[in-house]
Amino acid sequence: MGFNPQNMNKMMKQVQQMQKQMAEAQEALGQETVEATAGGGMVRVVMTGHGEIVSVEILREAVDPDDVEMLEDLVLSAVREGQDKARALAEERLGAITGGMGLPGGLF
Repeated sequence: MGFNPQNMNKMMKQVQQMQKQMAEAQEALGQETVEATAGGGMVRVVMTGHGEIVSVEILREAVDPDDVEMLEDLVLSAVREGQDKARALAEERLGAITGGMGLPGGLF
């Protein structure tokens, strides 16, 4: 079996199509959001599918000047949960394109 230019052309077209689909999926992820809460909803974080924080909401009841550490922990917990949800969303959207080959470098 020798080199077959038709197979190479077909493979290159498939790679180009996959790259196009990945670019479209990446763009769409930037428009989708995930929400995470902590402390029974006292802290809420909204992130894009890229993991960028869009908003942070803190209920008044969560603000205790004598226990700032608790509020810090709640914010950190909500952010981490948001990152996990954004990562899962990206894996779901991109995994359909890559066929489970993993996320491209640089995404999380």
